[in-house]
Amino acid sequence: MPSRRRFLVGVAALLPLPFVARRFHRLAVRSLDPALLRAMAEAILPSELGSGGTERAVAEFERWLAGYREGAEILHGYGSGELRYTGPSPALKWASQLAELDTAARNAHGAPFVTRARIERASLVRAALGGMSLGGLPQIDRAPHIAVGLLAHYYGSSAAQDLCYRARIGKETCRPLSQSSGRPLPLARGG
Repeated sequence: MPSRRRFLVGVAALLPLPFVARRFHRLAVRSLDPALLRAMAEAILPSELGSGGTERAVAEFERWLAGYREGAEILHGYGSGELRYTGPSPALKWASQLAELDTAARNAHGAPFVTRARIERASLVRAALGGMSLGGLPQIDRAPHIAVGLLAHYYGSSAAQDLCYRARIGKETCRPLSQSSGRPLPLARGG
């Protein structure tokens, strides 16, 4: 008589691996606590964004993560024949890292992460990174921590470049040809 373990291993072998990976990815994305993610974002993203800009950055990050597909072909540069593919979903480890920030806040301050002051949340994130030395921001899906992933996602965005130069550059967007010779318009206050 086959054991339950042997039966489950046999059934799992019948399921295609990509199906299982996508299922775990979706479950991990759903398990991310939106309040914790926003509290972390407020602590690590530039304060010049304000609450509206931080909310947009987090919403774009959540959309990116929800749409992530393991093993998808990555667009390659012009003239390059090298094909690359996305790695395993980072959502699994990131969900647990976000929960660990809340646990660390409760242990250190006796209160949830979301209720702590911005400076205390930033300090908790720095402690979670443990003095990690990256030498620059990695590809988003290769980030070793969710805070690094969020920063890599934001700093790769058009909004980050616009804020850096305080102008509406619109990286990777198209301006009409008639405006291409003109300087980008200044960035409006607060946006």
